[in-house]
Formats: sequence, C-alpha cells, structure tokens
Amino acid sequence: MKMVISRFIAILILVIPGLMAVTGFLFMKDAVFAFYSVHGDASVAHPTFEWGHFLLGLLLFAVGMTFLGGWILYRDRKRNYVGPRFKEKRKPKPPAQPTS
Repeated sequence: MKMVISRFIAILILVIPGLMAVTGFLFMKDAVFAFYSVHGDASVAHPTFEWGHFLLGLLLFAVGMTFLGGWILYRDRKRNYVGPRFKEKRKPKPPAQPTS
C-alpha cells in the first residue's frame, strides 16, 4: 500500500507543474488572441494588450516547464542517458601526497 501512495504522490508532483505550464500557455494565447480579435471591431478605437494576463501566463509556463525539464534531466543523468555535454562535472582528484 505504501508503494501505491508514494507513486500517486510522485505523479502529482509531475502533474501539478504540467498543469501550471498548460495554464500559462493558455493565458498567453488568450491575451494575444484578445488583442488581435478587436482589430476588426470598428467600435474599439485603440485596442489594448493585456500585459498582466500575458506576463502571468509567461511566468506560469516558465516555472512549469523548468521544473519538468529539470526533473527529466535529473532522471536521465541518474540512468546515464545523457550525452557528455549534460553529464555532471566531476571535481579533479587532488594530487597524491608523497610519503616520506
């Protein structure tokens, strides 16, 4: 039973940032669409861009995708699936001390 609960929690840890990224993308899309959709409307003299909506979407998208990308990179490093460019940098060994 503990394994089922721990896997469910792990899925939630991945689903929540994914939903954040999707919501952020939709906020950005809605802001851009709302701006372009009023250009054909003659009753609106100066269409305004919803910067707050767009920047909130950008923030949510960036946070969600950064978390998911970091998690995938961590998992792939652990399983040795990454190329040499993304492998963890190892500290050089200190020189051996001569014994007298």
